[in-house]
Amino acid sequence: MSLCQTMTVAETARLLRVTAHRLWRSVGHYVAVARGKDDMSEVKLIGIDETSLRRGHQYVTVVHDLDAKRLLFATEGRDHETVVAFKADLIAHGGQPQRIEHVCMDMGQAYIKGVTEQLPQAQISFDRFHVIALANDAMDKVRKLEMAEHPRVVRSALGTERKTVRALMWGMRRDAHSWTARQRDTMYLLQRSRLKSARAWRLKEALRDTYRHAVAANSAEAAQAALERWISWARRSRLEPFKKLALTLRERLPGVVRGMLDGRSNAYVEAMNGMLQQAKRAARGFRSAANFIAIAYLRMSKLAHLPVNPLQAAAKRSVSIRRYRGGRQVSPKTS
Repeated sequence: MSLCQTMTVAETARLLRVTAHRLWRSVGHYVAVARGKDDMSEVKLIGIDETSLRRGHQYVTVVHDLDAKRLLFATEGRDHETVVAFKADLIAHGGQPQRIEHVCMDMGQAYIKGVTEQLPQAQISFDRFHVIALANDAMDKVRKLEMAEHPRVVRSALGTERKTVRALMWGMRRDAHSWTARQRDTMYLLQRSRLKSARAWRLKEALRDTYRHAVAANSAEAAQAALERWISWARRSRLEPFKKLALTLRERLPGVVRGMLDGRSNAYVEAMNGMLQQAKRAARGFRSAANFIAIAYLRMSKLAHLPVNPLQAAAKRSVSIRRYRGGRQVSPKTS
């Protein structure tokens, strides 16, 4: 099993001289056995997210234990029934749904419905990463629409070089300290223009500043007041994508404010997304969602009851073995 944790399944199958199908069956079997012995009785803080399985809008919902930093549950789909399935799996592994105190997730209506119905006692917080991602999406929509409708105005403000468009795109997305020289020049012109893209960029940056100030103040009242000021600005911006985002944040205000003050899960959720993509690459050639989920469990669930690699065990024994002759320590090769 440890080979599959560091290599792709196809590579491991060739090394072991078995078919990939046979290895998939072994992985699925041992992961299922190990998960059957898994203990979830201490789970209190969870994060719910989704990841794409393959092109064509196929998704897998994943639930993480944010205290133990491990994958608890994964299932195909991303509707509210996935939360129902998680609750059943939690109970089957000794967990108590009523002990779940906090759920961190994105603002998908399906997950909100599932958590509200299945875990009514849990507080919901919307992760900072997802909120800022929504602001970036709104900003990109404004930029693309302006480029499509008024290309001459944009070129007049920023320059006519073809590379300017790319510099604008990445400059608006990146932090100022990571700008290239061309991006810095383009952003300098953008900030002094009257383009809609400039307003969109300022709104996105202001939302990020709102999060930073909320963490520094460490006050729910201050965080809510700052967020409401941003929402008011966005609603008056005459930028339709930001008006929609402002309405969404207004509707989810308590959960967004909790996410502003809860720094426990932000970085971890982002890291989990990266690890899921690594697991996806390791599962290259998988024919079903079950295979992908098995690899995700193998790599990310910290399963304590997987079989030990006999080659590793033999290597450890060979290193520790020493033979003594006449009070002198020698290696096995010289005996």
